[in-house]
Amino acid sequence: MDEMIRNLEEALLVSPDNLPLRRMLAQKFAETGNASKAEEHWKKVLEQQPGDKGAQLGLAQACYTQQKYSTALVVLEDMAASNPPLEAMLLYAKALVKDGDLVKARDVYAEVLVQNPSMQDAELDTQLRQAAAYEAKAEENTAEDNRVERPKITFEDVGGMEAVKEEIELKIIRPLQHPELYKAYGKKIGGGILLYGPPGCGKTYLARATAGQVKARFINVGINDVLDMWIGNSEKNLHQLFELARTHKPCVLFFDEVDALGASRSDMRQSSGRNLINQFLSELDGLESDNEGVLVLGATNAPWHLDAAFRRPGRFDRIIFVAPPDAPGRANILQLLLRDKPTQQLDLQAVAKKTENYSGADLQALVDICIEQKLRSSFRTGVPEPITTRDLLEAAGKHKPSTQEWFNTARNYALYANQTGLYDDILDYLRIKK
Repeated sequence: MDEMIRNLEEALLVSPDNLPLRRMLAQKFAETGNASKAEEHWKKVLEQQPGDKGAQLGLAQACYTQQKYSTALVVLEDMAASNPPLEAMLLYAKALVKDGDLVKARDVYAEVLVQNPSMQDAELDTQLRQAAAYEAKAEENTAEDNRVERPKITFEDVGGMEAVKEEIELKIIRPLQHPELYKAYGKKIGGGILLYGPPGCGKTYLARATAGQVKARFINVGINDVLDMWIGNSEKNLHQLFELARTHKPCVLFFDEVDALGASRSDMRQSSGRNLINQFLSELDGLESDNEGVLVLGATNAPWHLDAAFRRPGRFDRIIFVAPPDAPGRANILQLLLRDKPTQQLDLQAVAKKTENYSGADLQALVDICIEQKLRSSFRTGVPEPITTRDLLEAAGKHKPSTQEWFNTARNYALYANQTGLYDDILDYLRIKK
């Protein structure tokens, strides 16, 4: 081979414009692994005969061999514009992988295989599969990172709810602050709390503040994060959420509208719903995984629809009624809602008396009504006008509490379906004698 190359080089010295001779020499250099010499001669061929596809492919192969992927791509992209040979397209796909353009590489490779399945390349297959798996894992990790929060709010940002905060303090916060005492008694750190009550009373906000209070991570789970139309996927989704919480301990795993995931099995006709509940109970029990440090909070507006098995010890063993805030709580919430807003000297106690049965959401609506009124007058004067006590009282006259409908339903359950005393707190709130 070396002698043949020497002979070809001597012949080219005599006839430098002989293209067939130069092509043969470039091919021989490529066959012997001298890619730089092959590149040199392919370039000279193209100087004399631009657009020669054979020479372009040879040049691209020589550059690719030398890891000059950008140069190879320039040549191959030019070829791709005018019906190139499939061998060039296959090399184009490989160069695209090296350049990091995996999407385009997959498309080009797929087109090659459509036209000629026998050109399947094992090395390229492996590279694309590994890249796809890496991308999928990266997307999964990104999705997980986006789901896991680090709340900055604490109990100081939660108005009222002192009794509820005290219960959470005992069940969640103190175990994390004094783990040695709980271990001495063989008591695990974790478990579940079920928050129930009328909508808009701050159950979700309280759950997020609980995580912030103990500097734990927080995962907010809605029904759309779990339920899936395909059999078995809902259980899989639920398991993955618990696993995510277990890998980010300490973590508060919060299930909003938990009754939609754990409805009473006696009311169900489909076995898929029962399977999901069984999976949920298994995850809460930690039968296959350790739930130490995973704090499960659930919120529901309809605890009477929740399967009774969820209330057994070790699961949601603390059931807490989150009532509309009392008068001091309403004043505290209003103070939080109005901070950093232009106000005059306010008599929040007077407003609190006028807003009996208001939820936290109702108080937010009241403040919004005030702000809208003030904006209208500020547009005329061009100066932000302060909110006054009178403004708040007038807004209270325009907004009715949204909790009444819920209490109408809850009253019936508390009176006629309260054998275990679960709803005694509702009766106490409504001042109904047991």
